[in-house]
Amino acid sequence: MASGTGRVLLAYSGGLDTSVILAWLIERGYEVICFIADVGQEEDFEAAKAKAVQVGARKCIVQDLKKEFVESQCWPAIMCNAHYENVYYLGTSLARPVIARAQVQMAQQEGCSAVSHGCTGKGNDGVRFQFAYAALDPDMEVIVPWRDPKFFNTFAGRQELLDYAAKKGISVSSTKAKPWSMDENLAHCSYESGLLEDPDTTPPTDMWKLVVDPEKASDQPERFIVQFAKGIPVKLEYTENGNPKSVTEPVELLTAANALARRNGVGRVDIVENRYVGIKSRGCYETPGLTCLRKAHIDLEGLCLDREVRAFRDQSVTIEYGRLLYNGLYFSPEREALQSYIAKSQENVNGRVRVKLYKGNAIIEGRTSDSSLYDMSESSMDELGGFLPTDSTGFVCHTPDFQKAEK
Repeated sequence: MASGTGRVLLAYSGGLDTSVILAWLIERGYEVICFIADVGQEEDFEAAKAKAVQVGARKCIVQDLKKEFVESQCWPAIMCNAHYENVYYLGTSLARPVIARAQVQMAQQEGCSAVSHGCTGKGNDGVRFQFAYAALDPDMEVIVPWRDPKFFNTFAGRQELLDYAAKKGISVSSTKAKPWSMDENLAHCSYESGLLEDPDTTPPTDMWKLVVDPEKASDQPERFIVQFAKGIPVKLEYTENGNPKSVTEPVELLTAANALARRNGVGRVDIVENRYVGIKSRGCYETPGLTCLRKAHIDLEGLCLDREVRAFRDQSVTIEYGRLLYNGLYFSPEREALQSYIAKSQENVNGRVRVKLYKGNAIIEGRTSDSSLYDMSESSMDELGGFLPTDSTGFVCHTPDFQKAEK
């Protein structure tokens, strides 16, 4: 990266990496405007803005993107039960398209010639942002310090970043005693690097920020009811301090689901995953509310969704949708095509699901729907209903000759 005099919009979090990058860009001669996307992270935005200006930013802009994040990213993910490698519910991946789109729009508005971010060259996020920028504004310059040899040779690891921050008087939450990195939004919080890079090291108890240790959660279960309309959570009913509560606004609904799951120990995951760049990495994730809503949605689909539609979606859409999100291909025609199928598949997924939360578990206790495809009389073992025993003859008349096959 050559020295410059242009104006840069930096995706800023107030954390270690982006604070160091801010100072570095200024040292290189750039005028830097910091951009903070409020996607629901528990952050002191005024303090982050003040720190950015103190480090040397021209100004720091905070944009509230929570509603867009929930409606355009979290709800579609629930609608198709999105995941990556079975257990990662894509919390970080979901937020990146929203952040990148808002950043590019703000850069254009502020007359910036370039955008920048603090993602490393080894991770997925650098790819996600790069792909998004290219799709949204192909002519916008992208400055990535972590891909600049002058930068990464100076800062070989987090210890060098911490030393530089101390030298510059930049306060950061990451310390040499707690060197892991974090990324948080309304859907989840992720942890990686530092001592977590040993996949056999148990995460320290003080690392987890959101979800209560299941062993320390209440001995009394807690219950809620979630209502879906066309696969989208539209209402959450629960009890708070003995008083019945009901929320329908999307951000409030996910926030309430988070609170319920967090205090009952639901949503922790510790995995080793395959990054898009070809490296295995260890990640720890807290995804409380999304985990509960997703599980309730899967259960309701059993009641409402046609068997073949569900099978095709699970085998051909869910996995591919998760892969596209994980690999940063949200702004692609194939993702748009899959999104159309997801919406079509959910037209009949309407109803209510009752859920019990207890010490790390989300347990389904019942479900009901006016769109149900379930016929209790037909399914009953105590009455004939509309399905006679002889109706199964066609399914068994061509029983495979297993003994012959073995020969």
